Amino acid sequence: MTDPVYRTLLLFDIEQYGSRDDVEQAFLRRLLYEIVDATLLAADVDETARLRADRGDSVMELIDAKVSVPALLKTLLAETPALLHNKNRLIAASARMRLRILLSSGYVAVDELDGWVGSDLNHAVRLLNAAPLRDALKRREGDSVMCVSDGIYQGVVRHGPLGVRRDDFHRITVETKEGPTVAWLHGEPGTSGSPAADTAEKPRPSRPGPAPVDLSGASFGGSYVAGDQHGVSGQGTVLGDVHLGGRSTGRGERE
Repeated sequence: MTDPVYRTLLLFDIEQYGSRDDVEQAFLRRLLYEIVDATLLAADVDETARLRADRGDSVMELIDAKVSVPALLKTLLAETPALLHNKNRLIAASARMRLRILLSSGYVAVDELDGWVGSDLNHAVRLLNAAPLRDALKRREGDSVMCVSDGIYQGVVRHGPLGVRRDDFHRITVETKEGPTVAWLHGEPGTSGSPAADTAEKPRPSRPGPAPVDLSGASFGGSYVAGDQHGVSGQGTVLGDVHLGGRSTGRGERE
């Protein structure tokens, strides 16, 4: 086994892939490759700086740590949804592809079978398949939903690099085999079957004001008072432990 190397981890997963027939699955896989390749090209990620693993309904990319994460994140937020929309608008509604996307980082080693090994990769896969991310996509009108690990948020997003608005990310708690972990969802989190954002406040009931007083006959320098009221309101396919039996930048299928 090679020594673990620090990499940026980029994962894509197709929604409801298993419900499609073989012809549709083959079409969606080709479409996914086109989206991923176009995204990385737009982010100036050279072919030599990336390594791909294919899991049938998902694609994972190990990206060299020298590649700019802010540039990659900006592309994922701006270019990838546009690329996906342009593809989907040309095909029948039943064949359209919707994606969950995760950006993370960590140490990954390659074993003697060319499989990828590392707890950071396992963690990323669990985030990709977590209920909050799945539920958020179900509620979105768009074709994709994106999440970043806490490490990416703390190291990049919260500093607000050009093209990335930290206020657009919402903290969520994800239950994993190792216990609860923090991640950051782009856009509003779902509310059915998934935890609300940890930072969101529950609306508080309005505080009633004084009861109206009948002062119709009273005069106060020509002005009449009819009571006042004030209110307060708040702001308001589990992969398991990953063992990937191959690495490829080609188009070989793995199921």
